[in-house]
Amino acid sequence: MPQTNMFAKTPAPVRQNGLIRLSPSTGLNLFNECPRCFWLHHKEKIHRPRGIFPSLPGGMDLVIKDYMDVYRVKDELPPELAGQVRGRLMPDLSLMNRWRNWRTGIEYVDTKRQAKLFGALDDCLLDGDVYIPLDYKTRGSAPRPGDSERYYQSQLDAYTLLINENGYATTDHAYLLYYYPREVRENGSLEFETKVVKVGTDVRRAKKLFERAVDLLSGPIPKRHSSCEYCTWNHSLNEFD
Repeated sequence: MPQTNMFAKTPAPVRQNGLIRLSPSTGLNLFNECPRCFWLHHKEKIHRPRGIFPSLPGGMDLVIKDYMDVYRVKDELPPELAGQVRGRLMPDLSLMNRWRNWRTGIEYVDTKRQAKLFGALDDCLLDGDVYIPLDYKTRGSAPRPGDSERYYQSQLDAYTLLINENGYATTDHAYLLYYYPREVRENGSLEFETKVVKVGTDVRRAKKLFERAVDLLSGPIPKRHSSCEYCTWNHSLNEFD
């Protein structure tokens, strides 16, 4: 009996309040990594498997944000940022809390495509009247050269676009602040190393990527991505159906 193609008909893009809604992470990052996984995530609600400790990075982000806010109210940079970045922590805590909350966040709407890019920033620097995205990353070891651009370029481009489209001046770069473990001390105290990486950003590149991602959702499922381990795993699994 011939197999039926469960994706033969292209379902309509999933919309919220009439708009296709994408984020920098499960939207643009995923689209960059694999258009097929992106299509399945947004059209069929078939998501990539998650790791066994999905809450650890989120918990670290909350702790780091609280730590940064201590310095923010004093209008100071913490030691790991001092001398490493331009500007100061954005002093408006109320606005920062809106931008970092997934319920309120910051958004850009493409009225032509009826699509919304919606994100939540970790933090933001203010250099004069220029706003510079600052994102925290927790990992097991120091970042290697090129890692920041390879994994987070589209995310930082998108954050710069979001800020710019909301009427705030931006520049051509953003910062990543990495935390990675160095040693465990008594009573479970974990000491971290830090590294700041400056990454060039481009608003036009972010807008074009967003448009391509939205347009893809109006078409059929893309072909399997040969270098995507999730596509390879799913294809191998389906061979036993």
